Amino acid sequence: MATADNDHEPLQKLMSILASPWTLLLLHRLHMEGPKRFGELRRRLGAISTKTLTERLRLLEAEGWISRHYEPTVPPQVTYAITPKVLELEGKMV
Repeated sequence: MATADNDHEPLQKLMSILASPWTLLLLHRLHMEGPKRFGELRRRLGAISTKTLTERLRLLEAEGWISRHYEPTVPPQVTYAITPKVLELEGKMV
């Protein structure tokens, strides 16, 4: 049986992810501009550090909000894109 404290855990998790610096801007760029490679994302976001971008991308991928596509070329190509899970929110927010 869920207690009152546990009722808000999903919302608290969502808010903590969205409140982290750069997350909303990163999601916005991917949503508006389409799939991007790491270097292109870093340039488009401006002052974000490589470490922070890497952390945000890993977090969002772990949550299923973005996908990571790896091409074993030389040099390797890694492309990030918004997942349908995030796009579903757009319709619910209107």
